[in-house]
Amino acid sequence: MIEKKVELLAPAGSLEKAKIAFLYGADAVYCGTSSLSLRSRAAIDDEDLIKTITYAHSLGKKVYVAMNIYAWDTDYEEIRAMCKKLETVRPDGIIASDPGVIATILEYAPHIPVNVSTQSNLVSLEACKFWYKQGCKRMIMARELDKNQLKYIMENKPQDMEIETFIHGAICFAYSGRCFLSDFLAGRSANYGSCAQSCRWSYNLYLEEKNNPGNLMPVEIDEHGTSILSSKDLCLIDELPEIIEMGVDSLKIEGRLKTEYYIASIVSVYRAAIDDYYKNPKQYNSKKYREEIEKIKTRGLTTFYFNSRENKDIQEYEGKQYNTDYEFGGKVIEAQEEKATIEIRNKLSVGDYLEILVPGKLEPIKFKIEQLWDAETEEEITTVNPGKQGQQVKMKLPISCKKDWIIRRKK
Repeated sequence: MIEKKVELLAPAGSLEKAKIAFLYGADAVYCGTSSLSLRSRAAIDDEDLIKTITYAHSLGKKVYVAMNIYAWDTDYEEIRAMCKKLETVRPDGIIASDPGVIATILEYAPHIPVNVSTQSNLVSLEACKFWYKQGCKRMIMARELDKNQLKYIMENKPQDMEIETFIHGAICFAYSGRCFLSDFLAGRSANYGSCAQSCRWSYNLYLEEKNNPGNLMPVEIDEHGTSILSSKDLCLIDELPEIIEMGVDSLKIEGRLKTEYYIASIVSVYRAAIDDYYKNPKQYNSKKYREEIEKIKTRGLTTFYFNSRENKDIQEYEGKQYNTDYEFGGKVIEAQEEKATIEIRNKLSVGDYLEILVPGKLEPIKFKIEQLWDAETEEEITTVNPGKQGQQVKMKLPISCKKDWIIRRKK
């Protein structure tokens, strides 16, 4: 049994999402810099970045900051300035992939560990050792590895080299996420932080017999086209014991663009699974965790290449990007004894069935909305729609809740 407990690493596209991730059990979060990470739409400005690091450290948690763009020469003045700033505020690591950026971090932020991004295509022990010799501490492994390859690396790596691996979330159509499709189709480079997720679009595909040009025959198509480029989401909840027993240092969840609801839900599941495994490894049963994941997922799930490189169950042909059964209901803003104030995220009506996600517990608390009140006038109402940002409503909750607890709605 591994003595050192594995780190659960969650995405944080904002300060608020970081707080939600920590509330629901993350040991650490990763977030982007203002313009130097591969999710520029999930960037945290410098002030919020500092607040996130300060808040995390006050809880004894960690923050890793992404600077993982592939940089032009014109970017390096900003990169050096950011390195100096990070050297002052001291995150727990900087995620980078470009050799020039890594060299700059090592020079201008020498006291901050460098985590080599999955964008560096880390698929071998030799590649890991190369970056380790340059002065990097943690290797974020490519999702293309299978478990035997990962185990080999764990058994033969330098003792103080840290290994981080993805266990859940979206998989890029391109090799380790190094994609040019978005830039080609939309003028938005995935390698520069502004991916348009072109692989998730629907396409019309045709066969053309070369001796009969112009005779186009549709292939794999319905009224929405086909999503032949779209991948299912990675889910290694069944394989969690194997990964923990290998001695991996950090288990990473993808999704800096995801909602607070998604982060709370998925972090809660993996937190429970990890803790339960350490308490009683012989009794680990992934079924109950998978049942919760089914309520959260927005695409099909796959183990990708982890169990077998022959696995073909990878592509999401339906192009599904929503959950048919559950959605984000709202977030607790103020939990008074009589009525709680809820910031709604979808339509809520009397008679709806809701579930409260309780931090530290896998099973949600289920209840039915019996009454609703307008948050401003206290007038009793039957339904409320999210007509404006921050729209609120009041309702009675079946248990005592705290600020920022997440509520989901059964459709």
